Amino acid sequence: MRTDTANYTDIFLNDIPLMDVRAPVEFVRGAFPSARNHPLLDNHQRELIGTEYKNKGQQAAIDLGWRLATDEVRSLCLSQWSAFVRKHPQGYLYCFRGGLRSRMTQKLLRSNNIEYPIVEGGYKTMRQFLLNKLEKHCTQLPFIVVAGHTGSGKTELIQAARRYIDLEGIAKHRGSSFGRTSSSQPSQIDFENQISIDLLKLSQQTGAIAIEDESRLIGRCALPPVLQTAMKAAPRVLIEEPLETRAQRIVQDYVHEGLERFKSSEKSAAESLGEELHLNLNKISKRLGGLRYKQLNEALASANQELLRTNNSDVYIPIVVSLLREYYDGSYDHLMKKSEQKILYRGNYNEVQQWLKESNHSLQKPE
Repeated sequence: MRTDTANYTDIFLNDIPLMDVRAPVEFVRGAFPSARNHPLLDNHQRELIGTEYKNKGQQAAIDLGWRLATDEVRSLCLSQWSAFVRKHPQGYLYCFRGGLRSRMTQKLLRSNNIEYPIVEGGYKTMRQFLLNKLEKHCTQLPFIVVAGHTGSGKTELIQAARRYIDLEGIAKHRGSSFGRTSSSQPSQIDFENQISIDLLKLSQQTGAIAIEDESRLIGRCALPPVLQTAMKAAPRVLIEEPLETRAQRIVQDYVHEGLERFKSSEKSAAESLGEELHLNLNKISKRLGGLRYKQLNEALASANQELLRTNNSDVYIPIVVSLLREYYDGSYDHLMKKSEQKILYRGNYNEVQQWLKESNHSLQKPE
């Protein structure tokens, strides 16, 4: 018979399936990539039992829990849990601390002749394990920051490295005011957990880790401060691409892929994308200034109409060139001047791609 486990390293290195029996509200706030929520209590029941525990103590809360576990509730829970166990016989279950809810779930499963082990310490201890590992790995692992102006192709280039972590992929956002993707962003806790798990896996081998130069926020996801510190201390690879080339790449990424994202919308994809682009431009209106924002907004309206008529996305290139020249490049240049990071290599997209593929990057973490 399989026993309960406290081997968190094995769980996260091997993506062991986890059955999270916490209430849905807890799961949404933060969980783990391999976890699925099959709660013992719904949100309302959890609140009732919490109040009972606070007012009358643990035993009263347990008694209320069993009263709430009607035949109908038990049947539904057992059906979901049994299906999970059949699909993932090597998995584990957990609640917040690995206590009452985990034991109650085990007891109900045993009533159905199913033995399924618990993660000792539950969510709270696993979360702390990942936070501790994140601190350790950001301090000890060697990073190479891939830097360059907006539209340089940084995300694609880090993926050419032997070892990399894709922060924008984890955040499901491209980082700028125009960076929304077709997927919803994770919660802050889920974002941090995935970063920690990815670094845990990367720590099993030697060699530097390529990471894209990012500001503190990627959409609504904030980089953990310890990772920000590590990135500021890491050496850089600098991509130097012409303005026009970068504008073309941005149109490909944001307009072509944006149209795909809106294919199933009630309006036409071009109309829906156009509305989103206007909203995104408005987010930086104050930083552009009133007159420049008005001019760009009018140009954007014209480009949107042209896209509707002809499906020609090249009409956006002059607008992107203006945004890069007058806003994004200036902001990035200002940050670069303040940086004291060592530059390991600089070149255009193709040169950096080749360097990342061929270089050994056997860097040591700086003292």
